[in-house]
Amino acid sequence: MKPHIICHMLASLDGSLHPSRYTESPDGSRAEWSGLYEQIHDDLEGDAWIVGRVTMAEMSKAGAHPPAHVGKVERPHHFAQRDAGSYAVAPDASAKLHFSKPEIGGDHVVVLLGQDVEDSHLAELAADGVSYIVSQTSDIDLAAMLDVLARELGIRRLLLEGGAGINGSFLAAGLVDELSLLIAPALDARAANQGFVEFGEAGLAGKVRLSLTDCKTLAHGVIHLRYAVSPGA
Repeated sequence: MKPHIICHMLASLDGSLHPSRYTESPDGSRAEWSGLYEQIHDDLEGDAWIVGRVTMAEMSKAGAHPPAHVGKVERPHHFAQRDAGSYAVAPDASAKLHFSKPEIGGDHVVVLLGQDVEDSHLAELAADGVSYIVSQTSDIDLAAMLDVLARELGIRRLLLEGGAGINGSFLAAGLVDELSLLIAPALDARAANQGFVEFGEAGLAGKVRLSLTDCKTLAHGVIHLRYAVSPGA
């Protein structure tokens, strides 16, 4: 059984995910918006959170460092820690992520990998104390891996806080149960601005339905919207 998944995001009125590019707030409180986002993150009480590979690479900031000698590695999964207070989950189908330590902000790292990952990469992760799950398919089988996270690590509530691509993939696969969206009183307005969810040319029409469950006005002009997510028609 998969964890209960809440897609938790902060966006401008036009959907941008980059507060550094937002217009200024009248009271100079732009820096407070991210603080409100983190506060709600804590209030949602997730056992784990997941972001996309690009975002995780910005957090991990390490280069490749495979061990000189690669012995037997564990497949399809290896768990360096099973009793962490919280987990940071990183999808990495092409095995491009590297870590200098087994945690991000105190949360134990679990990497989701494609079937064709080299043994040397698995050995590197294990040597760094990082946990991993190898997919049984070349692409990451999200539903199967979420089941492993719940079964093996006891993850019951997962916060999806990714970029547009991973958010779209989870929604299209029918894996998201709730949407928690903080709207900042700002605009980005760049021509290249991308919203907080994207699913290629197909989009999500007919794939999901959103039902408003709560709407609150927070400090500094931020609005918090919550929706239940259900399959489309």
